[in-house]
Amino acid sequence: MAKQPNNKVLLDIHRRMVRIRIFEEQAGKMMEAGKIPGALHLYVGQEAVAAGVMVHLSAADQITSTHRGHGHLIAKGGEFDRMFAELFGRATGYCKGKGGSMHISNMDLGMLGANGIVGGGPPIAVGAAFTQKFKKTKNVAVAFFGDGASNEGSFHEAANMAALYKLPAVFVCENNGYGEYTAQANHQAIVDVADRAAGYGMPGVIVDGMDAIAVYEAAGEAIERARKGAGPTLLECKTYRFYDHVGVRGMGLTYRTDDELARWQQRDPITLFESRLAEQGVLSAKKAAGVHEEVLAEVKAGIAFAESSPFPDAATLLDDVYAA
Repeated sequence: MAKQPNNKVLLDIHRRMVRIRIFEEQAGKMMEAGKIPGALHLYVGQEAVAAGVMVHLSAADQITSTHRGHGHLIAKGGEFDRMFAELFGRATGYCKGKGGSMHISNMDLGMLGANGIVGGGPPIAVGAAFTQKFKKTKNVAVAFFGDGASNEGSFHEAANMAALYKLPAVFVCENNGYGEYTAQANHQAIVDVADRAAGYGMPGVIVDGMDAIAVYEAAGEAIERARKGAGPTLLECKTYRFYDHVGVRGMGLTYRTDDELARWQQRDPITLFESRLAEQGVLSAKKAAGVHEEVLAEVKAGIAFAESSPFPDAATLLDDVYAA
């Protein structure tokens, strides 16, 4: 039986989602204004997944992320100032300005890194899970990846090893319906990625990725199973990204219809969650608006910190690259 979240947890999930949404919206604006170099893959629309999973984890639990990884780090406790500094390529960033958007990480938070390589995260998470089992801890490792990444050999090798050794791992597939610009139906012969779990003898669970409570409950069961030594779970969260593959407006490619986007936007995970909390008397519309205002102020302070931070010194180019 899934554990029901209390009011404190519900408010925690809400704030995590709002933090992700506002950070990403502002980061998208910074990218399109040319203030952030390179490409940003925004997480807007998928917030319920990161928040619903991460509320179960501590800093001792480890995660691996994807090229669309800001939401995972924020939900894991990432600070806006250090995150924006990293995106701006400044020395005060989480990776001292050398990782950027697609490789942001922080070991203190158990964030083993976003990854620009599709499918690159699952094997790293399995290595972390193997370490936790070897050390006989109760910690878990969670791998986030997309529907496209589930086609990669790296995912299948990781799933096989995790199942074989009953490692404390959870595989979270954020199925947003597209592998970059290719619809799932055009890159997979299956409808549900969770079906692939059967081939490795682990549970495959499908959940509505726009429903934070549904994610919370399913993730809680999978994480508890891993902690108890019963092995991994493949959790497929059906979700959708509201912005393009890169940035807000992307590259002008036509691969989604306006009607499709509008249908998904009607199921905005934050709007749905706030309505639910209001109905339950947990969070009024006025208090919800207050959370948005507080977070926006924090985000703007983070941007100001990043803009005022120095660039890395050229003399530190090889620092942290090679072991001493």
